Amino acid sequence: MVKPIDAAVTPVFEHARSAFRWACWSDVMVRKPGNVSIHSPGHAMQAEQFLTSAEASLPGLFARGAKVGARIESAVRATRAAVACNTNLGILLLCAPLAAAAERSPRSDCTTLLATLSAVLAELGIDDARAAFRAIAEANPGGLGKAAEQDVGTEPDIGLVEAMALAADRDMIARQYANGFADLCGFGLDALRTSQAMPGMSHALAVQRLYLGWLAREPDSHIARKFGVKAACGVSGEARVWLQRLSAEASAADSADFMRWDESLKTRGLNPGTSADLTVATLFLAALCDPALCTEASGTDARGLL
Repeated sequence: MVKPIDAAVTPVFEHARSAFRWACWSDVMVRKPGNVSIHSPGHAMQAEQFLTSAEASLPGLFARGAKVGARIESAVRATRAAVACNTNLGILLLCAPLAAAAERSPRSDCTTLLATLSAVLAELGIDDARAAFRAIAEANPGGLGKAAEQDVGTEPDIGLVEAMALAADRDMIARQYANGFADLCGFGLDALRTSQAMPGMSHALAVQRLYLGWLAREPDSHIARKFGVKAACGVSGEARVWLQRLSAEASAADSADFMRWDESLKTRGLNPGTSADLTVATLFLAALCDPALCTEASGTDARGLL
């Protein structure tokens, strides 16, 4: 049973909004090939829309006492009203349970936070599924298609975790609900911390390596939905080559070849959106566990970079 919310704000929740802002800012501040950044727009979207979306989604995502499904639905509606397109559905699906856990976690250490996250996931029910389904239908992500069972265009009759489990074999975001966010808490945090521990590693390069790590790990769900698994596997192979190159030569991230790869993916319409969503969620979780990370953006207005 999830612990009832006390009148006082928990230590984790005190900085949760800042952690989310920092994660979203970190996501757009670096060039992520195929995805939108301050360095390169794409897919008819600009970085400014992602920053606006992050700000618009804050009230819903961090509404005290709200259920996870309600957080998702409210934040998606606010985003649509602000930018009139889908910029952050995957981010919100991943971050809403983390936001709920942050509100309930009695301490800011990672072990306690993840234990609270498990309790939050265990209590997700049909109301959460129905709200999340409405949010997904409203966001209308590219390549959504129709599901044979519990399609988002219909009203679900099972809980949100059970509904996500039905899509876990084809969608990395759904899989996090089904496996208790094991990939995010395991691979994601480990990959980020490994990069951060490297001598001379900048925050920007650590974020790029995290993004490429997710993309190289397995085919991006967003690309697979729109263009098929073969195309997604091809992009993952390209990411593995670049991840190796950046490991040997950090300056390659600023090379003309890296920019050309970014442009090539966008010209082909290939947007590794799920890998970007997982990157944001990993950064958000890392910042919840370690508030000092947010000082990386201290004194910097992300909008001033545009």
